[in-house]
Amino acid sequence: MFHITWCKITSMPNATIPSPLVTVQWLADNFNAENLVILDASMTPITSAGYEAFESRTFIKGARRFDFDNDIREKNTSLPHMMPTAEYFTGEMQKLGINNDSAIVAYDHVGVYSSPRVWWMFRAMGHDQVAVLDGGLPAWIKAGLPCGDVAEKIASTRGNFVARPQTGFFSNSNDVLTAISDPRYAVIDARSDGRFKGAEPEPRPGLRSGHIPNSISLPFANVVAEGFILPKTKLESIFAKLVNKEQNLIFSCGSGVTSCVDALAAGLAGYPSISVYDGSWSEWGLESSGLPVTKD
Repeated sequence: MFHITWCKITSMPNATIPSPLVTVQWLADNFNAENLVILDASMTPITSAGYEAFESRTFIKGARRFDFDNDIREKNTSLPHMMPTAEYFTGEMQKLGINNDSAIVAYDHVGVYSSPRVWWMFRAMGHDQVAVLDGGLPAWIKAGLPCGDVAEKIASTRGNFVARPQTGFFSNSNDVLTAISDPRYAVIDARSDGRFKGAEPEPRPGLRSGHIPNSISLPFANVVAEGFILPKTKLESIFAKLVNKEQNLIFSCGSGVTSCVDALAAGLAGYPSISVYDGSWSEWGLESSGLPVTKD
C-alpha cells in the first residue's frame, strides 16, 4: 500500500504552487504552510440519499467546502455552474478565508473530476496560485494522510481576496458559433462518445442529443486513469492527433465542469490558447436555443 510518512509541524513558510497539478506528496510536504488553503470541490449527488452520503463522507483535514453546484455560481440563470460575477466571487472567497497570497489546492472525492473547474474559476479571476490535487481524496486516503469529517463553509477569519477578472477564459455561444467555421479555432467536447454522437440520451431533461457542428470529441475519461491525469507525454500524443498548438481551443461538455478536465490536460500538454464554453451543452442543446446540432 502506498504510504507517506506524516510529520506534524506547527507552521512553516508560505507555499508556492509549482504547477497546475500537484501530487499528494507535495501537499503533504506543504500541509502546514501558513498560506495554504485546501478546497473540497466535490460535486453534490442529485438524489437526497446520495446527498446524505455525500455530506457524511471523509474530507482532507482542514479542507474548506467550495460548492459550485449550489453556492458559488451565477444565480440569475437556469443554467448550472455558470461563472458568477467578480463581486460575488470576491465575497464568497473572503468568507472562505482566502487571501490574495493564498496557495490553493482543489480536490474532489473522485480523483480528477470536478476540481479542475475550481482551478479554472480562480485563474479566470486572476489568481494563478492554484492547483488540482492529482488523484484527489482517494489518493490522499490511500497514502494514510490525515482526514476529517467536516469541511467549513465560512472561515473564522475573513480573507482579503479580490477578484481580477481575466479575458478569454470563458466563451459564450456566440463565440462558439463563430469558432466552428474558423480554422484558427477548435471546439473540443469532453462528454462521452455516445453523447457526442447522439447515441446516448442526455442526463438533463429538455436537451437535444448530438454535438456542436465541426466539434471534436475528446471524452474527459480519455485523459485520466484511475483518478490521475495521464503523463504529459501521453497527453501530448492525444492532443497532437486532434489539434495543433497554433489553434485556439474552446472546451465544452455537459455543464462546464468536465470541460475543465480537458482544459487542464491541454495546458499540461503545452497548448497556450484555451477557453471553456461556460454554458456548454446545457445551453447549446436546448430546443429553444436555436443553435445548430448534428449527430454521427
